[in-house]
Amino acid sequence: MNGQLRKDVIPGIKVQIVQKQDQRTGKLTSGIVKDILTNSPSHPHGIKVRLTDGTVGRVKEINAE
Repeated sequence: MNGQLRKDVIPGIKVQIVQKQDQRTGKLTSGIVKDILTNSPSHPHGIKVRLTDGTVGRVKEINAE
């Protein structure tokens, strides 16, 4: 699943995000969602989230675990 729909992203799930500084390289960072920062129901570049470690980025993949 990609992270473009807000309804698919819920706190506590494991996701892969791309941070602002990594957008050019596409480097992904893994973590657990703490807060959802995007208010709209969808976003073409992925829903912006804050992970439990404080990292902020846009969801690129939702790990089905």
